[in-house]
Order: sequence, then C-alpha cells, then structure tokens
Amino acid sequence: MALDPQSLLRRSFEPIQHRFTVRDTMLYALGVGLGSDPLDRGQLRYVYEDGLTAMPTFANVLAYPGFWARESDTGIDWKRLVHAEQTIELHAPLPVEGLVTGHNRVSGLWDKGAAKGALMQQVRELESAAGLPLATVTQLTLLRGDGGCGSAGEGEPPAPHPLPERSADAVCDLPTLPQSALIYRLSGDYNPLHADPAVAGAAGFSRPILHGMCTMGIAAHAVLRSILAYDAARFAGMRVRFTAAVLPGDTLRTELWVDGDVVSLRTTALERGVVVLDKGRVDLRPVNHH
Repeated sequence: MALDPQSLLRRSFEPIQHRFTVRDTMLYALGVGLGSDPLDRGQLRYVYEDGLTAMPTFANVLAYPGFWARESDTGIDWKRLVHAEQTIELHAPLPVEGLVTGHNRVSGLWDKGAAKGALMQQVRELESAAGLPLATVTQLTLLRGDGGCGSAGEGEPPAPHPLPERSADAVCDLPTLPQSALIYRLSGDYNPLHADPAVAGAAGFSRPILHGMCTMGIAAHAVLRSILAYDAARFAGMRVRFTAAVLPGDTLRTELWVDGDVVSLRTTALERGVVVLDKGRVDLRPVNHH
C-alpha cells in the first residue's frame, strides 16, 4: 500500500507506560560511556546509586514507541528509512526510577520529491506519574523510498542550526568500546543492525554500527564534561543531525562552541575523519544568581 500522509497524521498511538529502576538509569549511562574513568566523581554520579542523576539524553529511551514504521498499514518503505535528526527538550529533571507515560504522534510529513524522499516528524511527550511534563522528544526521519507522497501537517521542517565560523572553544575526545552497541541496545533498541554482522553487511556496513541515539548521548557527555562540570541541572535541551554511522571502537571528538546559553557542537569519528553529528546544539538554563 502507498503511504498516505493524512492517515499517518491521524494515526493513533496508545499511551506507553514505562516503569524503570535505578539499574536502567545506570545501564543507559554505561551504554553511552559514562564511568570510563573510575576516579572521576563527575561521571560516577550517573552510574552509581549514591547520589544518582539521570543523563539528560535518557529521555530518548523512555516510553519509546518502538519501530512502528514497519507495521504493514503505515505504507512506509521502512527498509529505506534513515533517522535524520533528534531533539529533546527537558521540562524538569528526569527521575532516576519510577513510572513515566509517553504520548506519541506524527506531527508533520514533508515531501521532498520522488527522487529525494520525504521527511516525517514525530513528537513524544513524556509525563511523570503525577502527570507533570518531563520532556518533549522530537524525531525527524528521512523516508528515502516514499518521495512523491505529498505533504501534510503544519509548518516546515526545522531549519538547520548554524555552527559558528570561528575555531571551537573546547574539544572533547571520548572513546567508544568495541562492545558499546551491545551495551546500549539493552536500553531498549534491539535493532539487529547494531549486533548482527550479517544484518549489518546486508545494509552495506563492514560491521554492526552504533545507535545514532548512543552517539547523541556521547556528545551530551562531552557537553557535561567540558562545559557543565557534570551538572545536568543546566541541561535544558539538545538537537543533533545524524550524518554518518559510528563504528563501535571509534574515538568521538566533539567540538564545542559556547555563546551565552547556547552550545553548538559537531562530532567526528576521529580515526576515520568522518563527521557523525553535525549542526548540533545544546540549550542551557541560565545560571541562577542568588
């Protein structure tokens, strides 16, 4: 069946209730590389139950609706879709355990033409057990096989965040482990592309690749480490564009530009010289002056 933009916009998603424990919160942080320096108290607060803090990007895996695009009634050529961008906006500190509810919807579909595909935007609102807003997670997906379907929804795709022309204000190199994808997938994304060499090979990769969301978490770690002294309280939101795959074991170099309460970023797989995240930004909460 062909993709119908209006029916995607009307598509109803059941609210997802996600109960999680401190173990899940720590496992997520381990998956994005926290704890690599056993003497670093800043990293320890994300992977140790005494004074535990949730990584801001933990929002990406909470009440995740799963890979619904492959359901037969969507009309999406799901084998050719690519995760293009991810944005999180934090309304309150994430709990380290408890129950959250996610409400997912498709908010826009923009046709770029038969040759170029279409962009689909979905939004997930996370709320606490008390019904208070926790985070808004927005995912932009390039549907490479579905161009020419027509557009639906409001507005335009978000304009790219421009990076400053000057040299970076800070540079942070963080390692990934050969088993990084195998740890990260335990936070809920079991796509075999990240584990099974045969599946990765069929997709054109020399070996299983790292989850884009894991790469985003590593870039968030670079901001926490280099700019925020590991204080997640000032981390208000993040947006990244995925530009290339990371191979587990790559060293990820994140260049950071600080302009007031906006941090711009770009992440490169150092050994291969490939830009893997581009036009990224993190929004900071203003410092409280008492």
